[in-house]
Amino acid sequence: MTKQTTHMTAKDKLIAWLQLTRFDKPVGTELLLYPTLWALFLANFGVHGDFPSVKLIVVFTLGAVLMRAAGCAINDFADRKVDGKVKRTKDRPLADGRLSARTAVATFIGLSLLSACLLFFLPVSVFYWAIVAVLLAFIYPFMKRYTHLPQVVLAAAFGWAVPMAYVAVFAEAGQNPAPDVWGWVVFAAYMCWTVAYDTAYAMCDRDDDVKIGVKSTAILFGKYDVAMIMLLNAIFVVLMMAVLWHYFAPLCFASLLLWILFASLAAYYVCQYHQIKTRDRLQCFAAFKSSVWVGRVLFLCVVLLVFLARFKTM
Repeated sequence: MTKQTTHMTAKDKLIAWLQLTRFDKPVGTELLLYPTLWALFLANFGVHGDFPSVKLIVVFTLGAVLMRAAGCAINDFADRKVDGKVKRTKDRPLADGRLSARTAVATFIGLSLLSACLLFFLPVSVFYWAIVAVLLAFIYPFMKRYTHLPQVVLAAAFGWAVPMAYVAVFAEAGQNPAPDVWGWVVFAAYMCWTVAYDTAYAMCDRDDDVKIGVKSTAILFGKYDVAMIMLLNAIFVVLMMAVLWHYFAPLCFASLLLWILFASLAAYYVCQYHQIKTRDRLQCFAAFKSSVWVGRVLFLCVVLLVFLARFKTM
């Protein structure tokens, strides 16, 4: 039964708004935040051999949090007429009537503008790259009506923070304000990682999506869905290991740590394969949620490598 907003308390509306923006589910924010920080720390290490400034860390962290929330709001606006027909999303605040479509649009605009204010603390060249990020975040939710590759658009939208981080670091250092080849390799790795875990996420809704006409990579890949996820994850691991080797291989202590990381990621994805091969809805969702540990471990590894490199040169 649809809930009537006129009978909702202020607390009810706040809870509904937190659900709209997914502030109650921080895993999605982490999946966007950690790759942003990978890029920021790697770019800064490549230029300065040190940690990025507190200002850059705070700005890009807040940007990731705000734009993820804005993306969720516009996603629910786009899906407001179909979410009620999907088991996993039927209780979202627009689907069950707790919030209006106008609230979702206002939230997207407000959070996007708030995120744009962060650009005042960055070199002006970052502004032009940020426009692309906002456009991608806006069009992503509507892509599932027209293409089986909405996960690719999502990866591009949220992964655009990677080249933005490189631009910010290079511009502040007085260098060419554009990502170098390694910045684009990190972006490509992020794209593969995101399409992989979001395909596992889409597998949860595949039956419902087919019925209502919503497209996804899970539907496109069909019986090869698990194989494609594993292939994308393998490419992701190879690309990220190449990036880390590029930045840290000259350090005598890095080789062992990188091999440990490689073995850990390989073991994780073997476990994930056994988790999703049955295509069970709950297992696929669990695999999606556990992907955040890849982001966490890689970020901690990058921080440790930068710290050890900095310590060695002191």
